[in-house]
Amino acid sequence: MNEAIKEEQVKVKEVKKPKKNKSNQEIEKIKEENKTLHERVLRLNAEIQNMSRRYEETISKLRKYDGEEFAKEILPVLDNFERAIKLDDNDLTDELSKFLSGFKMIYTNFVNVLNAKEVKEIECLGKEFDPNFMEAVLTSKEEGIPKDQVMEVLQKGYMYKDKLLRAAMVRVSE
Repeated sequence: MNEAIKEEQVKVKEVKKPKKNKSNQEIEKIKEENKTLHERVLRLNAEIQNMSRRYEETISKLRKYDGEEFAKEILPVLDNFERAIKLDDNDLTDELSKFLSGFKMIYTNFVNVLNAKEVKEIECLGKEFDPNFMEAVLTSKEEGIPKDQVMEVLQKGYMYKDKLLRAAMVRVSE
């Protein structure tokens, strides 16, 4: 009978060994799945961080250039003020000059507000032509003036913060 019990124990041990191998395979499979899922979580986490960073950059740009459209729309009004002021013949006794002096005060306040909001005029008269900020509408030759120098500003150009709002229209020497 001892021999029968020993044989049963050997059979049980043999049966248990394959289960351990099967368990080891299952454990290895679970470890591999765990590793795959961990890598996926890391990739998704990195993607979320990148999306968050891009979102913050977009919001920052929107805030920085918040008034750009308004500034573009207001520039023609500023141009009209400048045209009206140019009508002044410096004869301060007539009615038109008195009216235009009020326009000049409004214009000055208007320019000060735009400057405070970082809308700045591009200075280009007498400077070398820069196609990044100027648009050459006319060209002409004049003696004593170097080539590619701005001779006349036909329409002022403006910057909003560090961004071109409107290019200046200029006459350039040949």
